[in-house]
Order: sequence, then C-alpha cells, then structure tokens
Amino acid sequence: MSISENVASIRARIRAAAEAAGRDPGEITLLAATKMNDAERVREAIAAGVDACGENRVQELVQKKPLGAYEGKPLHFIGHLQLNKVNKVVGAVDVIQSVDRMELLEAVSQAAQRRGICQKILLEINIGGEEQKSGFTPEQALELASHMGDYPGVSLQGLMAIPPISEKKGDNCKYFEKMRNLFVDIQEKKYDNVSMVCLSMGMTDDFEDAIAEGSTMIRVGTAIFGARNYNKS
Repeated sequence: MSISENVASIRARIRAAAEAAGRDPGEITLLAATKMNDAERVREAIAAGVDACGENRVQELVQKKPLGAYEGKPLHFIGHLQLNKVNKVVGAVDVIQSVDRMELLEAVSQAAQRRGICQKILLEINIGGEEQKSGFTPEQALELASHMGDYPGVSLQGLMAIPPISEKKGDNCKYFEKMRNLFVDIQEKKYDNVSMVCLSMGMTDDFEDAIAEGSTMIRVGTAIFGARNYNKS
C-alpha cells in the first residue's frame, strides 16, 4: 500500500477507536514518526494528511529540515536527546517530547533563554519502571510539575511515554491508564508554566488501546512508512 493509503487506513482506525471510547476523533493528533525516511517520503506523508512529524535523531532532523521535509506541519523531537546536541534542537522544533531527566530540562531551558524563546516540551515518563529506560517516575513528574515556574525557558505542554513491549493486544492498557491519571492529576493542579494539552502515547501496535485510555497524540511510523530496514547503510 502507498503512504497515502496507509494514512487513510490509520485515520479509519483512529475514528473507530475514538468512537468506541465515546471520544471525538478530532481530539487525536496523528504524528508521523519519520525516522529513516527521507525528505520526499516525509513530504508524501504530510500530503496524505498527517497532523505532525516526529524525528528521533538529531542528525536526520538537521539533514532533512533544510530540504523542506516537515514544511507545513509541526515538528516534534521524539528521540533520546543528548546534552551536547540540545543547541541543535531547541528552537528548531515545535515540541521536544523526550525531556527525560533533570539535566536535560535545565539544558533546554537555558538554551531557549539564550535564544529569547520559550521551548514547548513534554516530560517523558518511565511508566513501566524499566531499569534500561530513561524517564521520570510518575512521582517525580508530579513533583517537577509544581516547580516548572523555575524554568522560564520552557513551557510544559504534557506527557509522553513508551510503555514496555507488549506480548498481546491490551497488555499496555494498564500503563496507558496510569499515564492518563497522572496527566489529569497534573492538569487539575493549575501549576504555573504548565499547560497540559498533550498526552502522547500509543504507536503502531497499540495506538487503539492508547486512544481508549485517553491519548491525544499517537506516534506512528511503521504503519505509515512500512518496516524500517536497520541493515541499510
């Protein structure tokens, strides 16, 4: 199937999942995870109607952006961000979804202040408590949200999570539910410098479950572009 056909299929699945959950399909943003896809394919996804693009790698972002790969749609950074590459990302993207540690939060805020801008961010939550993954615990995120006024270079827009790899459909619902509860908890606190508008969770294999549990943004790569070839030079 073509990229446009894939996007149409995903839209139909979003609509069905949202309606089954009693939600408006228009509440869910479809973000195309563009890793390992060239500028032409990214532009094709935009033409097919995705709502935003998400890049995992700084090198790809730097290479593709001058080619107009993301033109016309918001650009998010969704991968692990090293401290020495913060300056290449701050101000170059609309949202940094993967703020997963204090050092990174501080570096992003400082870089944004130097540029005279306010960088929108999400806090990445290690919702499965996995040792090999970075990310804040729910408790850390709740505490940090109350201190966001101390970081004037950023604006907290919501939360992001990548739950543990699931063996069967429905396995991640418990993690998505925890994320939704944390999102609502922070939202209700009305903290300074916090605007909880984005709950980014759900990917190709589990986005319907994420929508059922309250996701407002799904990050889809394989279902749009096909399987990635990691052996490609």
